[in-house]
Amino acid sequence: MSRWKIALIVVAVALVAVIGWRMYSSRGTAGGAGWQRGGDSAPVPVTVVAAVAQDVPVYLTALGTVQALNTVTVNAQVSGQLKALHFGEGQEVKQGQLIAEIDPRTFQAAYDQALAKKKQDMALLTASQSTLARYEELMKRNFVSGQDLENQRQSVRQQQAIVAADDAAISNAQTQLGYTRIVAPITGIAGIRQVDVGNLVSANGTGIVTLTQVHPLNVMFTLPEQNLAAVRDALAADPDGVEVAALDRTDAHIIATGVLKVIDNQIDTATGTFKVKSEFDNADSTLWPGQFVNVRVRVRTVEDGIVVPATAVQRGPEGSYAYVLQPDDTVAMQPVQPGGDAGDSNVLVSKGLSAGTRVVTEGQFRLKPGSKVQPLAPGQAAAPLSAEELAKLKAAGGPSGGGGRGPRH
Repeated sequence: MSRWKIALIVVAVALVAVIGWRMYSSRGTAGGAGWQRGGDSAPVPVTVVAAVAQDVPVYLTALGTVQALNTVTVNAQVSGQLKALHFGEGQEVKQGQLIAEIDPRTFQAAYDQALAKKKQDMALLTASQSTLARYEELMKRNFVSGQDLENQRQSVRQQQAIVAADDAAISNAQTQLGYTRIVAPITGIAGIRQVDVGNLVSANGTGIVTLTQVHPLNVMFTLPEQNLAAVRDALAADPDGVEVAALDRTDAHIIATGVLKVIDNQIDTATGTFKVKSEFDNADSTLWPGQFVNVRVRVRTVEDGIVVPATAVQRGPEGSYAYVLQPDDTVAMQPVQPGGDAGDSNVLVSKGLSAGTRVVTEGQFRLKPGSKVQPLAPGQAAAPLSAEELAKLKAAGGPSGGGGRGPRH
């Protein structure tokens, strides 16, 4: 037999072997598929929870910035050498507390000079008034002329004006002397000092220290313009009590509470948002100026709102929906309209459900309208496979263990 005939026979035998193996594999796969198709008719284990009716506060959330209620940079109002500082950096100072002193000697001398000048002019005024009194007596006996009397009266008036100017000069000198003692204009936290003792300071020059009022303080934040009506209605209903909460960066804990104070008088056309100011007592200094916080504003409360777990509401091409358990343990797809969050893990449903309706919260990915289900309570395990189901599973080449069919999460 020639070599090419032997090669042809070998190729034909190999081809027959491959075809036979593929046919065997197809029968095995068909058998497994048959088990899967048969399994579709078995109830699908799902977790079911009943919708409840409760009062639900409606919140708006935003990112806010903490701002000091007042911030003042303390400057010298007169020039001179800084003599002493009477505050500690980072400590709270009270309004009116002495915080710095400027060398007062030059200003004390100017004040004393103004006092001396007044005494001198008062002596001249007294002499002029005495002369005027004599002229008036002599005028009665025609010993002086009327012109001399009038001239003396004018001299007295001039001396009185000079004394009045001296009073103004004394007041000014006293004010300048008082500026050498710098007191806190507000109650606040002292920042880092900007000048040291011994340096020359000038009027309205470099600030000495910045005081920041933190009790109370403000939290500024912005909201979308579509929320303006809700915020205004809430403020109109309760001008002094619209609750604002500041939460930590993870939105897990409330770190401070305050009240809404002011809505800005215009909407930012570039961003489509409006500014809101809130005020916090901050008695324990939890908030600090410049800090970023998450803000939550309660704008209203829905009475007897329908609440379900957030996992019950699914999103589809035609909108939100939930699988509702029917009396025959099948499910139906029910369109719903979410109305906002109701706590950390629940959602308010404004339309589509009623109190007591049982909805599927886990295992929805295996469902379709009309699917037969095995309803389970949260945390409940599904019943184990029956002997018949195990036999079918073994015949299909599946695992031989007897594990249960828990809902898929």
